Order: sequence, then structure tokens, then C-alpha cells
Amino acid sequence: MINSNNAKAKTTAGQKQQTGKAGKGGFVVGRASFAKISAVEGIRLKPAMTKRAAEAAAKGLSPEEYRRTILRSYRKG
Repeated sequence: MINSNNAKAKTTAGQKQQTGKAGKGGFVVGRASFAKISAVEGIRLKPAMTKRAAEAAAKGLSPEEYRRTILRSYRKG
């Protein structure tokens, strides 16, 4: 049973422990796995994209900061 703030879960015999929001399905694919899936689809990262990802990792950017970096690179003007 999930408590009201959805942060922790209580379990009883035979139940799996759940954390996070209930009812939200899906999973997170890492960068390496995403690259492999994309390769099957024929999608390749451009050198500029690879460089930007490496720089973001080296700087330790948060996901939000990384998204802002991507948006800035495609912004016109």
C-alpha cells in the first residue's frame, strides 16, 4: 500500500514494494541503450550533439540545465 505522499511504500506478505507515483508506467533508457536503439532505427547523433552531451557530462549538468543547453543551441536569433 502506498502512503499519501507517494514517497515510500508499505508492503505485506506477497506484495512488491513500489516507490514513486502509482499508476505511472514506463522506464528510463540510458544514453548507451538509447544509442543502440537509435542505431537500429538508422538514427545517428551529429558530431555537435555528441560534443554537447560530453561537455554536459563533464560539467555535471543537471537534466534541467542540459535541456536548457540544448534549447539554446537550437534557438534562432
